Amino acid sequence: MIRIGKISYWHVHAWDYTKQAQEHPEAEIVAVWDENPARGQEAADKQGAQFHASLEEMLQRNDIDGVIVDAPTSMHRDVILAAARAGKHIFTEKVLAPTLHEVNEILSAVKENHVKLTVSLPRLNDNYTLAIRDILDQGLLGKVTLVRVRLSHNGATAGWLPEHFYGLDECLGGALIDLGCHPMYLTRVFLGEEPVGVQAQFGYVTGKEVEDNAVATLSTTSGAVGIVEAGFVNNFSPFTIEVHGTEGTLLFGTPDEKLLLRTSNPAKEAANAWVEQPLPAKRESAFEQWINHIKNDTTADENIAIAVELTKLMEAANQSAREQRSIRLDELQA
Repeated sequence: MIRIGKISYWHVHAWDYTKQAQEHPEAEIVAVWDENPARGQEAADKQGAQFHASLEEMLQRNDIDGVIVDAPTSMHRDVILAAARAGKHIFTEKVLAPTLHEVNEILSAVKENHVKLTVSLPRLNDNYTLAIRDILDQGLLGKVTLVRVRLSHNGATAGWLPEHFYGLDECLGGALIDLGCHPMYLTRVFLGEEPVGVQAQFGYVTGKEVEDNAVATLSTTSGAVGIVEAGFVNNFSPFTIEVHGTEGTLLFGTPDEKLLLRTSNPAKEAANAWVEQPLPAKRESAFEQWINHIKNDTTADENIAIAVELTKLMEAANQSAREQRSIRLDELQA
């Protein structure tokens, strides 16, 4: 049994990860720490776990193997470093950290202390992502020229997002760094090459401290372009993916959850016609992968590599919006 300490219930998905741990036959949450003691005590009481007012005290427990991190984004560096140095395996909500420099500090501590790190990037494991990656690996679109991924909801206009999700000090951003993480890492994966520049435009429809409407564009040396869209102010906006290439196009979610392919490749059924593509089974969740890495003494190499690039792109996008200019990724401090 892998015994887990829960670091904060700040994030809206904190109880989702608690449920995954509770439902896993080889995991158990035994302790809780929260920067908000009242919230932490309540969460601990609900699941029969012990609440610790001190994070250091919880991390000193020899009977805790790992931690789930759902603390404010601004606290990720400090709490994850503390967990790594205490020898605890780490499963964390995205982003891993808000800057590349902080991510590299975390990776050094993880390596030095031989702990297993996995970042929650759930859409990497979804069936449409697996199908799209397979089609791209087959080269059926030719050279990828443009990727667009959109994910949005009405959390700000309908009022169901918690108020603390609009605080710049804790969140370090709004729609893009939270919801936009998913289209950002998917866009990067589908482009198939590392972007060299990022330009972002933020909107403040509801007048919050953080953006509630955002677009970021990624540029590459090949000329391919990535478009990342996210928002808290959009009703009935479907999650959509477009991947365009010199020989074909993929569409998903326009608006139905179907994957459509059209290609000029004469060997394919989809030649010059839109054809729905089969979707495979989902891959095991990031949480399940983390448990298996702990059990099998393996490492989440692809997951971590994508998480590092995600932070780079988010840091560049936030800087771009602040400075109203395009940011080259080689400008970021490692």
